[in-house]
Amino acid sequence: MKLDIYKIDGSTSGKKINLADSIYKIEPNDHAIYLSVKAYLANQRQGTHKAKERKEVRGGGRKPWRQKGRGTARAGTTRSPLWVGGGTIFGPRPRSYRQELPKKVKRLARKSALSYKAKDKQLLVVEDFSFEAPKTKEFAEMLQALNSDGKKVLLLTGKTDSIVYRSGRNIPKVKVLEADKASTYDILNNQVLIMQKSAVEVIDNTFSGKKEAVN
Repeated sequence: MKLDIYKIDGSTSGKKINLADSIYKIEPNDHAIYLSVKAYLANQRQGTHKAKERKEVRGGGRKPWRQKGRGTARAGTTRSPLWVGGGTIFGPRPRSYRQELPKKVKRLARKSALSYKAKDKQLLVVEDFSFEAPKTKEFAEMLQALNSDGKKVLLLTGKTDSIVYRSGRNIPKVKVLEADKASTYDILNNQVLIMQKSAVEVIDNTFSGKKEAVN
């Protein structure tokens, strides 16, 4: 599969890039994508939720009234879960929601996501670029030139570029990531996937076994 390489001004550079069919043209596996996205979202949870149970609520040490003779139900504490201000029955406790997936499933899920993007024509390749200084305006002009203005966009860079990252971070619905850190969820959760030429090479190296992938 060959795609045109664009410049940041929206024009074509006259060059094409060959995308590996083994990555961008496979039959997508929806179940692998489901497992990967589910694991990614679960791993974002902190799991710090906590509710006080009966023994943890302050007070309630004295029996509120005598056991018999009042004509009401017996009570041993005002911190019973049945009372206002009492503890919670089987309340949430801190826990880890982390899920692990086999490496082969992670790789298949990412390939499937990239294949969907290529199939749906939501994938653009641009020349490697940077800015002299963090400039949100220049980043926005680039998106407009690439007909991606106002859309949910993921830009994948070949390496860490703090200037590009800082230029795009204040634009709504825009996310900038290094190619080797993009998860299946990140690849799918956008309307346009823009990849620098070097990012394509990083992904090729990732799936050729030279570098490990994330979820």
